[in-house]
Amino acid sequence: MAVSRLRSAAPRLPSDPGFWRSPVRGVRFTAVLGTVLLGGITVLFVTGLLSYAAYNPDLAAVNDKTPGKGLLGFYLFAWPTGPHWLYRLNQGLHVTVGIVLVPVLLAKLWSVIPRLFALPPARSVGRALERVSLLLLVGGALFQFATGLLNIQLEYVFPGSFYTLHFYGAWVFIGAFVAHLGLKLPRTVRVLRHGVAPAETDELASPDPAPPTVSRRGALAVAGAGSLLLLVTSAGRSFDGPLRRVALLTPRGGADPGEGPNGFQINTTAAKAGVVVADTRERWRLTLVGPAGEVRLSRAQLLAMEQHDAALPIACVEGWSTSDQRWRGVRLRDLAALAGFANGRAPDVLVESLQVSGPFRTVALRDNQVADPRSLLALGVNGEALSLDHGYPARVVVPAAPGVMNTKWVARMTFGDPR
Repeated sequence: MAVSRLRSAAPRLPSDPGFWRSPVRGVRFTAVLGTVLLGGITVLFVTGLLSYAAYNPDLAAVNDKTPGKGLLGFYLFAWPTGPHWLYRLNQGLHVTVGIVLVPVLLAKLWSVIPRLFALPPARSVGRALERVSLLLLVGGALFQFATGLLNIQLEYVFPGSFYTLHFYGAWVFIGAFVAHLGLKLPRTVRVLRHGVAPAETDELASPDPAPPTVSRRGALAVAGAGSLLLLVTSAGRSFDGPLRRVALLTPRGGADPGEGPNGFQINTTAAKAGVVVADTRERWRLTLVGPAGEVRLSRAQLLAMEQHDAALPIACVEGWSTSDQRWRGVRLRDLAALAGFANGRAPDVLVESLQVSGPFRTVALRDNQVADPRSLLALGVNGEALSLDHGYPARVVVPAAPGVMNTKWVARMTFGDPR
């Protein structure tokens, strides 16, 4: 009798089903969360692949931040220039959905945590595959969401390139996700339609539940409210006006970027980029390289050329963007003609910045981007000369391109094969 009392008084371990006593846990609760994640993660994966394609990584080594991708780049295609808001929509959706899914992901992980401690680890080959896919799924989800959120907050604390880590992490995660989906989808659909059958065991329900403090619907409502709060306090980074002022959880929301024609968001200041003011003044020259040799142009000479306008946004991988700004400058295809590509031919171009260092100090643009009449070497914006932080004396603006491809403080443009 004494031994029995000692055993009953011994603290339970996480591997003991009775350790997890919340009455909220259950297969149906987890199935609802899993269905939401299924839709959301599908959106994240597709928009993530499109975001990677937008850099034209197969064009030149300077654009490819994931060397050695091999077959994982099978889907790459020439990124289009229209509609001009394409990248803004894609990346805004990618980041917003990722942020909004955080409470749902945490609730889902909480709901299945007893399964992570279940012993023995595998009773059969099927159970072993399920356990491996679950561990990869949980680890991959935490890794992808953590690196993505850190990148949004401009906290570059990664042991390597964010692009490489996030790219390969996505493929590992999606592989585990598809495997787990294949194992669990039939049961999920059945549970959502008919509930847990009387003959079935609800392996996520506690065998010794504590008194309820919230219903399962209430728990789902809490997760939904958390997602709504994150939506309100982050989505505005992609919009001007009141919504941006309440986007307090993102670096490009909340803070006032200033007033005037140059009063819109930037990511990297001239000081941070190491751009010396003296190099942007009288001694600055734009060097064009092509079949015609080297052509050097001052800012005054560029201003004397035919000027064109284009209304384009700036949209960055972190998910923030500006509204359309009115840029004015020289068309890239006109500069290609000066470099020796006449008769309307538009080559690829390698663009180099005065920026001292950084992964996108040099970028390559594809021929369709050079040919687009809205692609400019911008000298001014919204009726005024560019400010230094917005790229003075000249910057590239290209429709539908990621913000880092719109090179600021341009010093040299090499037309032809950028490889």
